[in-house]
Amino acid sequence: MTQLHTVQVLGGGSAGSSAHVRSLAAGLVARGVRVTVCAPVELDQAYDFLGAGAHFVPVPRRGDPVAIGTLRGACAGADVVHAHGLHASVRAGLALGPQRVPLVVTWHTRTHAEGARGRLLRLMERRTVRAAAVVLGTSSELVDRARRRGARDARLGPVSVPAPHAGTTESEAGKARAELGAMDRPLLVAVGALEPHRGYGTLLDASRLWLRHDPVPLVAVAGEGRQRPALQRRIDAEGLPVRLLGRRHDVTALLAAADVALLPSRWEARAPLAQEALRLGVPLVATAVGGVPELVGDAAELVPYGDAGALAGAVTALLTDPGRRAALAVAGRRQAATWPTEDETIAQVLSVYDELCAGPRARTP
Repeated sequence: MTQLHTVQVLGGGSAGSSAHVRSLAAGLVARGVRVTVCAPVELDQAYDFLGAGAHFVPVPRRGDPVAIGTLRGACAGADVVHAHGLHASVRAGLALGPQRVPLVVTWHTRTHAEGARGRLLRLMERRTVRAAAVVLGTSSELVDRARRRGARDARLGPVSVPAPHAGTTESEAGKARAELGAMDRPLLVAVGALEPHRGYGTLLDASRLWLRHDPVPLVAVAGEGRQRPALQRRIDAEGLPVRLLGRRHDVTALLAAADVALLPSRWEARAPLAQEALRLGVPLVATAVGGVPELVGDAAELVPYGDAGALAGAVTALLTDPGRRAALAVAGRRQAATWPTEDETIAQVLSVYDELCAGPRARTP
């Protein structure tokens, strides 16, 4: 009996896909699978794939021949290659070439583009899903999209982010509030890269309306990105009650400290912020886009994307209604209990590998 060897490929690596690969690597190694993770070196520094028991091969983000050659060498002898995201899938397909190694692709999210770039992205999607033996979509919408692009086998593969650590105590949440100067005012928290599709322009529009609230809520945004200078200029010029916190390693404590969590994105599948907020029992106001309604059910307040008035109104209504916030906290934890666990997610992926490799391999419990 031989040991199954899988190569996990990450490109840029969003927080959700990187956390999933870390969880998947640890779970597969525990089951006796040999795992190699190919990703930019900074992702191993952030997610410690080596600490999960995986072999790590640094592959730069660029897609030049040197990077593809490194990836090709790492995939040599693999039983299954599993690429996460569109760009990782393209690179994995180029690296595999004519090798008869099954390629599994997970779509964690979708990329937005118009015009010529949009046509190129659609072409890349068609090529990658047609090269894949199985495409796993983290939401029903992504599964349907893969099928429209010509996937031979597209399945729902919900990704469960690791549950918040039990060590997030009330004292840690209180410390986070004190650090932000929000002991005597509502705290609203958003998490995510400062990129156009995250909807932070709309969030700033809404924050102007919250200036009428007494006391004025503080909006704390954890994340970094190219929009930071423009957002900060606007915050300063308009005197908005918003703090850009940059990258944070205490996101769970920040969310636990929040009165309301905010997700104003243009599109999301299984947003890590939404999962963590509901598990913590923090009321969530999110845009009704992509896989969000499917993920949260009736356990969050949903608003249209780009509607600052609706976003501001939903938050204000929650801040003035403790009963509704308490009901959402209960509903959130109940909804989170319906999601697949990490073990179930790993078991589903492993069953796909076994299927593609024509039968189960010997594994330790």
